[in-house]
Amino acid sequence: MFKALLVEKDAEGKTSASVTEVSEDQLPEGEVTVAVEYSTVNYKDGLCIGPGGGLVRTYPHVPGIDFAGTVESSSDDRYKPGDKVVLTGWRVGENRWGGYAEKARVKADMLVPLPEGLTTRQAMAVGTAGLTAMLAVMALEDHGIKDGPVLVTGAAGGVGSVAVALLASLGHEVAAVTGRPDQADYLKGLGATQIVAREDLTEVTKKPLEAEQWGGCVDAVAGATLGRVLKQMKYGASVAAIGLAGGAAIEGALITPFILRGVNLLGIDSVMQPYDKRVRAWQRIARDLPMDRLETMVQPATLADLPRLGKEILKGQVKGRVVVDIRA
Repeated sequence: MFKALLVEKDAEGKTSASVTEVSEDQLPEGEVTVAVEYSTVNYKDGLCIGPGGGLVRTYPHVPGIDFAGTVESSSDDRYKPGDKVVLTGWRVGENRWGGYAEKARVKADMLVPLPEGLTTRQAMAVGTAGLTAMLAVMALEDHGIKDGPVLVTGAAGGVGSVAVALLASLGHEVAAVTGRPDQADYLKGLGATQIVAREDLTEVTKKPLEAEQWGGCVDAVAGATLGRVLKQMKYGASVAAIGLAGGAAIEGALITPFILRGVNLLGIDSVMQPYDKRVRAWQRIARDLPMDRLETMVQPATLADLPRLGKEILKGQVKGRVVVDIRA
């Protein structure tokens, strides 16, 4: 038996989440069993924990789309007991039991070896949010980041925080967009040199183009914000789109930035990324993300904190990265 955050549904369709004991024989099939040490809290986790269960289809369920820990047993030659591993994505924590438990069992293909130089705690300070940020930065690099500030929207959130720190550490001038003025010092501590008020980018305009300002952008918002940002990109610059907190539509957008300025809109997915690209991204994280800045993003938590944190992240009230100590 081991501890887990278990989400259950009653006969009336209401869900509830609580820390309880579950049996190892309840774990799903898979080649590798991992002793989970740390997990984190993402928007999807909030959906799975919250009322209605969000993305969950089968109950009882253990959420947690990320985890890091030590291999206990493996029938796959790539992993042996004692190996440190990381898991993000693959719909773990959604359609199969995830990381909010002291043990997890998954397919070997879903795991990545923990990069040298990273601890399991640091890996979960990074998590899906940080991996997504790294993939976005890599995509911008592949298409050429132009001179001038690189814009990061939703900058105080999990993806945005890591993106700011990464871009700054790589030598880029970073403009951080936030709707929370009290986060200015936090964002400057991560390396932002300019703070942009969210309301400056939320007004929908009919202008086909605006003054060129940004040499690149990591956008977590979409909606009206992305519509404005596209019109302000420098010639040949790129926007890496990683979220839709402001809505799935690109409000006020026209084709003009793409055909008159050669702007690129790059979609970033972290869930189904192939193994080789995951390994490359994690190696870049270990090399390029300043660990001292990573630590300033961390909010510690335990399994018992997750029902509350699940609600808070859905309301946009979680700053930086939550690191859940599963063993605490």
